[in-house]
Amino acid sequence: MTVMLGMIMAIIDSTIVNVALDAMAGNLGTSIDEISWVATAYILATVVVMPLNGFLTALLGRKMYYALSICVFTISSFLCGTAHSLGALIFYRVIQGIGGGALQPTAQAILFESYPAGRRGQAMAIFGIGAMFGPAIGPTLGGYIVDNFSWPLIFLINLPIGIVALMMTLAYVPDPHYIKRTGGEHLDWLGLAAMTAGLASLQYVLERGQHDDWFNSNTIVLLAATAVVGLAVFIWRQLTVEHPLVDLRVFRHRSFTAGNVLIVVTGFGLFGTALILPLFFQTLLRFDAFQTGLALMPGAIATAIAMPIAGRLTDKIDGRIPVLFGMLLFGLSTWWMGSLNQNAGYWDVFWPRVWQGFSLAFIFVPLSTLTMGAVGRAETANASGIYNLLRQLGGSLGIAVLTTILSRDQTASYQSLSTGVTLAHPSVRQAVDQMTQSLVAQGHTFFEAQRLALLELANTVLSNAMTIAYDDLFRLSAVVFFVAAPLIFLLKRPTHKPVSESAATAE
Repeated sequence: MTVMLGMIMAIIDSTIVNVALDAMAGNLGTSIDEISWVATAYILATVVVMPLNGFLTALLGRKMYYALSICVFTISSFLCGTAHSLGALIFYRVIQGIGGGALQPTAQAILFESYPAGRRGQAMAIFGIGAMFGPAIGPTLGGYIVDNFSWPLIFLINLPIGIVALMMTLAYVPDPHYIKRTGGEHLDWLGLAAMTAGLASLQYVLERGQHDDWFNSNTIVLLAATAVVGLAVFIWRQLTVEHPLVDLRVFRHRSFTAGNVLIVVTGFGLFGTALILPLFFQTLLRFDAFQTGLALMPGAIATAIAMPIAGRLTDKIDGRIPVLFGMLLFGLSTWWMGSLNQNAGYWDVFWPRVWQGFSLAFIFVPLSTLTMGAVGRAETANASGIYNLLRQLGGSLGIAVLTTILSRDQTASYQSLSTGVTLAHPSVRQAVDQMTQSLVAQGHTFFEAQRLALLELANTVLSNAMTIAYDDLFRLSAVVFFVAAPLIFLLKRPTHKPVSESAATAE
């Protein structure tokens, strides 16, 4: 419960502001493009902090680092809620991201280490409920607060939760004896600078690439080059210095490496489809915000129900089996979504969403258990930071790729469909004439009726183009999961110990 409070706060805050951007822009007198930096700044800060989890845990100690992260997050939440300018709000969001980026990997490491080897599947199920609960509840909670109160409350609501989480951390979170403490004199400043520049630039490119027209933008080109050079220097430093900032040698474990490749794919599916689905419901199916929330809810409920089941299975059978089951089921349910059209209703999307949500539990829980179980206990904090970073980057990659394909596929489909829709075509002429006559009968002038009929025809073509683009997108996501599924067998077969034996080993 202690670590779940902090983690859920951090994850919810990564999504809750998205629905409040319009209200913030109006209140602060900025454009939507400018206010979007409130969301981007938080993500940029989190991806820089996540890989430092192992180093900062060793420097400050587990309890102090987690407590300090909660303090930073809570205080910056208060500052965000009292900000009166865009610049101040963005600055406070960066600070909040620094605290939030530490909470997720540290919470996972604490949970993983707190359970014996024979029950770590259940530990990852608990972590998974929090990791999946945040993205699901964030937009709904944010929308409710903005509609009924005011946008500062989406930040101020963190204050009582943060205070309780801090008190419980100081009371219950231990400092493990096997974590080797280090001093700040070994800090690799060059590696830190290269990592910060590389990861921040990469995240910016993924976040803003579609908006800035990718490599037609000088800014994107410059930052892409910075990301390549910065990350290359960072990797070289971490593999050559005596005291690395992020110990990349953890990738010597085959299961850890394979698991991180798979978590990038999972992040692609989770975050990518989490963005595309609300757009699909609202722009094509014409759902309002409440109906969209209802359409998304079955997936979240199915995930919550499946998490404990997946946790128990992981502790009893070869964890690769539920991962394979989950990836194939997610692929099939997403392919199913690709058969929907603009006439679909709530019950048409209900079962695909249920199976999507159900499958995510069978991916996330055993995959996290197998990946983190491949490293030694002293490496858990470092490994957790890397694992959560790659999950976040996989999500950003999914959003960037899918939104780009959506935009371009929709344009291409519209151009293709519209070439065949001309008034010279008898059936098109007949449809326009019928609509015109109907509108004239309703009291419109002939010329106004004809204009409205042509506009309705254009909207019909656009609706069909959007349907094609969304269906292609869902099926592409499904193919990604099908293609990645064989990578599961790169994970080593786990050896299950009786709970009593593993508990003794953990002591």
